[in-house]
Amino acid sequence: MNSVAYFKRLADYNAWANRHVYDACAALPPAALDAPRRAFFPSIMRTLNHLLVADRLWLSRLSGAPVAMALDTILFADFDDLRAARIAQDQDITDFIATLTDDVIASDLTYQSVTAGAYTMPRDLVLGHMFNHQTHHRGQVSSMVLEAGGKALEIDLIYYGREQL
Repeated sequence: MNSVAYFKRLADYNAWANRHVYDACAALPPAALDAPRRAFFPSIMRTLNHLLVADRLWLSRLSGAPVAMALDTILFADFDDLRAARIAQDQDITDFIATLTDDVIASDLTYQSVTAGAYTMPRDLVLGHMFNHQTHHRGQVSSMVLEAGGKALEIDLIYYGREQL
């Protein structure tokens, strides 16, 4: 599998996993989404907002139109609005990945960090990080959903693969 196909698969998986996460969150009582939790971003809503912020930051850097915002920015306080923005963001990621070539993926990206200086990194590493970052925080949300009385999420990449292939 070439790099373009690999990152397209990750973009599709990312959107699939996010749909499952949001479905699980929608089944919780609304107060459970904002209830304090033991996590880096201390609620389900704050963690979901962080994921959207991070994706907007990374995609803006990758597309050459960087934006700046704090990593703990609350973009949407309403769950339904956040969910709609997440769906749109996942589509933006999928659309962006479709524009890539192996040569672009093999190039470097220079970007300004939110918390530190400027970096130049291999673009494939940055793309991999963007998807890995989602997985990292979705795991935290999965734990918070269980803590709130929701069902366990089966959102590993292999589950996506079994469903799609």
